[in-house]
Amino acid sequence: MAAHIWEDGDPDERASQRGAAAEGARHRAPPAAHPLWRLCRDREDRRPALSGHEPQYVGRVGGALSAEDGRKAAEIACLSALSAAKAYLGSLDKITGVAKLGVYIATEGDFRGHPKVADGASELLVKVFGAGMLSGRIVLGVASLPLGMPIEIELVFEIVGLD
Repeated sequence: MAAHIWEDGDPDERASQRGAAAEGARHRAPPAAHPLWRLCRDREDRRPALSGHEPQYVGRVGGALSAEDGRKAAEIACLSALSAAKAYLGSLDKITGVAKLGVYIATEGDFRGHPKVADGASELLVKVFGAGMLSGRIVLGVASLPLGMPIEIELVFEIVGLD
């Protein structure tokens, strides 16, 4: 079992609670991974990587979507990735760390609020796993993403106990 700084509940429970809280948003959190997600594993099967979930929002941040919409989209994309990880691992408790968080944001050319948008994903991961389980992140603004997605999340996890 992974060591968490949280005393109440487990990562699965905290992720479920965040998903229920996100349902009050403009679009509800996905209950499970959509078929577009991709799981890559390293040779030792210790760092599964996830990216490319079906969009819940469409448009560019700073244009059709506000920065707050982008922040919510980042949180929902991260919840979708956690759903995919849980489906693959059986429990989020097998995750011992987040080795990488990449947040790609489709924006209008003059948008400058990238870090605040990416905080939607980062803050969710802190609430689920605790601050000590996260490494650095990369946040990039791009002209477009597949299917009109405003946000794409890339996660690489450190895991234990996978047979």
